[in-house]
Amino acid sequence: MLCFLRGMAFVPFLLVTWSSAAFIISYVVAVLSGHVNPFLPYIRYKIVEKQNQTTYFSTPVFNLVSLVLGLVGCIGMGIVANFQELAVPVVHDGGALLAFVCGVVYTLLQSVISYKSCPQWNSLSTCHVRMAISAVSCAAVIPMIACASLISITKLEWNPKEKDYVYHVVSAICEWTVAFGFIFYFLTFIHDFQSVTLRISTEINGDV
Repeated sequence: MLCFLRGMAFVPFLLVTWSSAAFIISYVVAVLSGHVNPFLPYIRYKIVEKQNQTTYFSTPVFNLVSLVLGLVGCIGMGIVANFQELAVPVVHDGGALLAFVCGVVYTLLQSVISYKSCPQWNSLSTCHVRMAISAVSCAAVIPMIACASLISITKLEWNPKEKDYVYHVVSAICEWTVAFGFIFYFLTFIHDFQSVTLRISTEINGDV
């Protein structure tokens, strides 16, 4: 547990813990309610930027694009959280599409960056793990989108005999796969964050 107390290592640890709790609790509540049958970019950007300045290994464009994708994905998550699925399904689904697609591409770019910075800043095993998670997420997001687009009605309670039930189940399974893929991917950042400290400075102009 002491490894989580070094530098900024607690950031990905808390992200994984709270995100997992949010997913699990919301799912349990949905199951108990009968509605259902029985995923940090800026700090990571600065870390890679500083590592690249110390030992050049990649063009800064990869890091910048991944930052933009991460921020857009966060905006998508905000849209999903603020617009209910039943009230405004188009906006909700659009936000989910942004979050998942941008998130998957973000993990792919970060995996490429990890390989380029190996072995100076990352171990080869860490790179393999990140790429494996990215590949699984990428493989899951495609059928998730395809099946979701085939569902003709938006609802919370489903009957296994309904025609779109299979699409709903496949889409839901793939969605959870991608979501937990993001969570476990962020868990691999713990080592990177251990040697990082974050300082915030505040300046007050005297003529204000």
